[in-house]
Amino acid sequence: MPSETTGPAPQAARPAPNLFLAVFPSIMLPMFLAALDQTIVATALPAIAGSLGDVERVSWVVVAYLVANTIAAPIYGRLGDAVGRRKMMLLALGLFVGASLLCAMAPSILLLTLARLLQGAGGGGLMTLSQALIAEAVPPRERGKYQGYLSGMFASAATFGPVAGGFLTQHFGWHSVFLVNLPLGLLAAFLVLRLPAQPSRGGRVQFDGLGTLFFGAFITCLLLAMERAQHIDLAAAPAVLGLLAAAVGSLMLLIRQERRARAPLLPIQLFRQAGIWRTDSMAACVAAQTVSLVSFLPMYLQVVRGASAGHSGVLLLPLTLGIALGSFFCGRLIAATGRTAILPSIGLPVSASMLLSLAAFAPALSDTAIIVMLAVASAGSGTAMPVAQMTVQTVAGPRFLGAAAASVQFSRSVGASVGTALVGAVLFAVLAARDPQTGAMFARLVQEGPQALSMLPSAQRIVVRSEIADAFRSAFLTIGSFTTTGMLLAWWLPVRRI
Repeated sequence: MPSETTGPAPQAARPAPNLFLAVFPSIMLPMFLAALDQTIVATALPAIAGSLGDVERVSWVVVAYLVANTIAAPIYGRLGDAVGRRKMMLLALGLFVGASLLCAMAPSILLLTLARLLQGAGGGGLMTLSQALIAEAVPPRERGKYQGYLSGMFASAATFGPVAGGFLTQHFGWHSVFLVNLPLGLLAAFLVLRLPAQPSRGGRVQFDGLGTLFFGAFITCLLLAMERAQHIDLAAAPAVLGLLAAAVGSLMLLIRQERRARAPLLPIQLFRQAGIWRTDSMAACVAAQTVSLVSFLPMYLQVVRGASAGHSGVLLLPLTLGIALGSFFCGRLIAATGRTAILPSIGLPVSASMLLSLAAFAPALSDTAIIVMLAVASAGSGTAMPVAQMTVQTVAGPRFLGAAAASVQFSRSVGASVGTALVGAVLFAVLAARDPQTGAMFARLVQEGPQALSMLPSAQRIVVRSEIADAFRSAFLTIGSFTTTGMLLAWWLPVRRI
């Protein structure tokens, strides 16, 4: 491991006793809204498809939000640095709430998709600016607590979203999933107005239009390629390869533009610093692990372990709770000791060992043992979440707080998309190599859900479950490799104390 280096010295002044009440509610609610909207719509999709038709295009409702959310992050980061983050937060809230109303009123899937693009453009600002406002309003040493709170809240929103979406859809219709954002958004705007207005840097605001265009093309092509890859359909391979080629071309044009631009959307000098690119890469690895587990674990529990849909949802709670607890206690330890990288340097090896052990011994483990191991793994991975934001903010400095926060969010989005697609590809490849019929059945399971197994004869169902169980060991090994890579990056973070 490298010798311990330190970032800027902690501020001498201690935070005011009422800092938590003055700052955290104003930042927490906007971020909660953005995090919740990434998952709350999922359980409403069948009702949306039944009401609006165009079942084959209903996935656009989810993909549109993710694409716009990821593209918007660096734009808000750049403009927040230039004109003030509170102003940009109010603008993002206005866009998010207005788009939510348009979503509820949409008469077709196409118009709903367009409204979700606008909603994602607002949600990306809520995520990025919340992180940057913490760094702006809270002394460096105390940021660990708040990053822990935010990470725990984010995990809670991810868990609560599908439950809330199902309840609202069942009792009030799918429109209520979007309408609930209106009162919450107005309350969030009121709370944001309580934050002190920080002076902007002044001068003429320069905007990198070409950089934004190339960045948008890169993200759109990459995320669409990953979304198509998750369907595990060999017929989609040419489209996936074409989208990936377009993404690579857009990325090359983006890098060329950012080197030339006077006010680049993504300051290249940031990503040349080891503290930025290593931390962002670690965040991407942890996001790949976490989202892959949340995406594929329910299928493993239902198909291989025979859990019901409701029971598998309950079994996911220790996983998300572990992330929240790991983030929370990591933040408290950073505030108490000032040490940052040492925490994921310990937590990620624990997480990797749990996942690799699961890959090796899953058939011999009970349901309880698997859930305990995954809870421990998620708690270990949770230690990386507050450290990622705090490290990039420390390295970037006050001038680029928004860009730094956006880089972490962008890394997590890409890591989650790429990681989930890779795990799905590994599952399909292992099954197809062993038994093409089981591979085809697995593709149906991904698209139709575990109920597709009920149509098979009992004997064939047992064989399919056994082969899928073996394939999932490869999936757990792949997920464990994400965590192992994140562990190596955590060991070599240059900023180890603030």
